[in-house]
Amino acid sequence: MEFLTILISGLLGLVVPVGLVIDQTAENAIRSQFAGVEQLQVRVDNVPSHQLLQGKVEKVQIAGRSLQLKQQDLRIAVLELETDEIEFDPSSIRQKLPKLKQPLQAGVRLVLTEQDINKLLQSPEFINSLGKFNQGGSSKSQSSVAAKLVNPKVEFLANNRFFFQVELHNQGQEKPLLVQVNAGLGIVGGRQVQLIDPVVSIDGVEFPPDFINFVLSDINQQLDLRNLEGDGLQMRILKLEMKPGKLEIAAFLRLEPSSKFLETRRS
Repeated sequence: MEFLTILISGLLGLVVPVGLVIDQTAENAIRSQFAGVEQLQVRVDNVPSHQLLQGKVEKVQIAGRSLQLKQQDLRIAVLELETDEIEFDPSSIRQKLPKLKQPLQAGVRLVLTEQDINKLLQSPEFINSLGKFNQGGSSKSQSSVAAKLVNPKVEFLANNRFFFQVELHNQGQEKPLLVQVNAGLGIVGGRQVQLIDPVVSIDGVEFPPDFINFVLSDINQQLDLRNLEGDGLQMRILKLEMKPGKLEIAAFLRLEPSSKFLETRRS
């Protein structure tokens, strides 16, 4: 969720202490939240201009290309975002993030390339997270012999399907085991990401469908976006389209003033 908290910081950072908001100032505020930016355009609608002193911004539109996140090795190929009216407490203008008086709502469109996602999957940070997930709650003696997951790779296919593979290296085995997953990706009710008709195999031997469905029920539950609502974030996916080479997502976001994501950026 790093890109989301980056946008929150950038959007609320548009409000500068001198009480002025201009497109160039807004662009600089957003640009500073990324490690690198190839192209970025920001438009702030704030007419009449004295509304800012009252704690209001009519609308913010952002269009960016090739945006590199700071904390993760991930590049966003395309970012388009448009907010509803932003209303904040004018007395909080000098804080790192002004306090919202009403929920912040926005529509966002993202495009991620297969190449960039694979770069993230093969980064040391992601590999380490795979190891922690694999070990789970095991003890040190158990985790010392746990399989290592290496060389993860994904390929986007037609019809909203993907192919994923990763190697399992076990101590005492000369040859790693190759795990492969071929599955579809779908959205139920705009809030639950689901794996569809997955085929899972290890070294070419497919898992029984009953076992896959048992594991899948837990995975689909973890991918339910309603899990974020307790942290003050509502997200509804309007479009999820996977095609060879890229993944496109369009979503609606609603961030409550009490959201933990805002607390994270203020700390």
